[in-house]
Amino acid sequence: MYHYQPFDTQFVRNRVAIFSDQIARRIDGSLTEEEFRPLRLMNGLYLQLHAYMLRVAIPYGTLNGRQMRQLARISETYDKGYGHFTTRQNIQFNWPKLTDVGAILSDLADVEMHAIQTSGNCVRNVTADHFAGAALDEIADPRPIAELLRQWSTDHPEFQFLPRKFKIAVTGSPNDRAVTKAHDIGLRMVQNALGTPGFEVSVGGGLGRTPMIGQVVRDFLPTQDLLPYVEAVLSVYNRLGRRDNKYKARIKITLHETGAAELTRMIEARFIQIRPQFSGQDQQVLAAITKAFAPPLYKTADLSTYQATYQADGLFRSWVDTNVSAHKQAGYAIASISLKAQGQTPGDATAAQMRVIAEMAEQFGHDELRISHEQNVILPHVHQSDLYALHQNLSAAGLATANLGLISDIIACPGMDYCALATARSIPVAQNIALRFDALKLEHDIGPLKLKISGCINACGHHHVGHIGILGLDRAGVENYQITLGGDATETAAIGDRAGPGFSYDEIVPAIERLIMAYLALRIERSESFLKCYQRLGAAPFKEALYPKDRENHAA
Repeated sequence: MYHYQPFDTQFVRNRVAIFSDQIARRIDGSLTEEEFRPLRLMNGLYLQLHAYMLRVAIPYGTLNGRQMRQLARISETYDKGYGHFTTRQNIQFNWPKLTDVGAILSDLADVEMHAIQTSGNCVRNVTADHFAGAALDEIADPRPIAELLRQWSTDHPEFQFLPRKFKIAVTGSPNDRAVTKAHDIGLRMVQNALGTPGFEVSVGGGLGRTPMIGQVVRDFLPTQDLLPYVEAVLSVYNRLGRRDNKYKARIKITLHETGAAELTRMIEARFIQIRPQFSGQDQQVLAAITKAFAPPLYKTADLSTYQATYQADGLFRSWVDTNVSAHKQAGYAIASISLKAQGQTPGDATAAQMRVIAEMAEQFGHDELRISHEQNVILPHVHQSDLYALHQNLSAAGLATANLGLISDIIACPGMDYCALATARSIPVAQNIALRFDALKLEHDIGPLKLKISGCINACGHHHVGHIGILGLDRAGVENYQITLGGDATETAAIGDRAGPGFSYDEIVPAIERLIMAYLALRIERSESFLKCYQRLGAAPFKEALYPKDRENHAA
């Protein structure tokens, strides 16, 4: 993985010093909260429902054991002993005292971490496929590109005050695990007719109150042209993007109002104009970065014990079948650690759990970890001979829940438990759904299903692209939960269809249960997923299950 160079270290230390001084001036009253707000947002500090919240960047979801241990220590020293991993591959601390934030940032800098540009109208944390560098279907590791974008965008003088926040996602696989088409810029690695790697570039994706799927503006962009092309997109958006209405300021609205063809023309014209200015320097930087992402020194070991244990131990076999994915290296596997144990808060990890994960990465995973946008932790490089020992250690720490990709592996925003913008609870709904289907013992029979929950229209829980999405709203002071069906976050991305009137807090879990029971009755074979079944049959039979006749007069 990439390690800080002297410039990175000095840059981050300077920012810590500057922001620590700004914090001191806020505390002594020299700065009002209004004056302090843009300064703290540039450094990832929010004022939430109950307290300040610090959002720490985990660039492209990659960190090591030492960094995870430091996050654990910070959570115990300055917070309430846990952290919350987000859909942007960040970690949030929900209870820091303002007086401690400077010390937290200094502790982060000790392990090459920071909170810069995790908020504000700038290029946010660049996210990537959580299987990067390990996936069997990968064309190339996308993280060097993501690191190049991180370095280029950090404190970029032209793009620190964009019309609105700006998000970039990148994947090195044709199968999209990074939700690229729901981002302002999505970069999906593809190959041309000669087998040369490049990128499909989509622009204008985004969820929130106006969900849109990104439009492809380049079917194939050579890697050497990527940085000037991204700069061209940002440059055009910075000029055209609306600043009169923050709800219409994202590039998706710019694309809609300008037209995809015209915006593409403007991007291409700007690209031609600025491309000569790069003169290969970015490729020299990329080449140096790429060396930092060399594969680990893979080992060889006998697999007979693993194979025997897999056959003999049902719990282990279930975990492997559900949480372990194919690796590009023979004899290796990708092991996903669920942070969604039934009844727990999705994405939360205690300090003790973080330390266990760090130890597992060091002992069994070549000291590499990934954070997924689905709020889980990945050990990308585990030899199959080590999987049983890994599973035993995870089990002892309560981290061996075998539910990756199943109905209890729910993406959920913090909702009204923490967020000042939320209009409904998300966490209890996720917990209640997970507990209900665990009690029914149907989770594995249901099979792959992406259920996502947001506590307001800002859609931090990605509900629009869930196979089943739940959006919590306030209706005259009462929580009301809308259901969407048929969303898709992959390379065939789609926005889900609203099913109909919403449900009260007490009604939402029974409604999801009726929906799932209908699916189990409707599927033509066990291998037909919920999404495939919905695409085959359409909404009608699922609406009938959600809205039986005794609910015909249910108010919207």
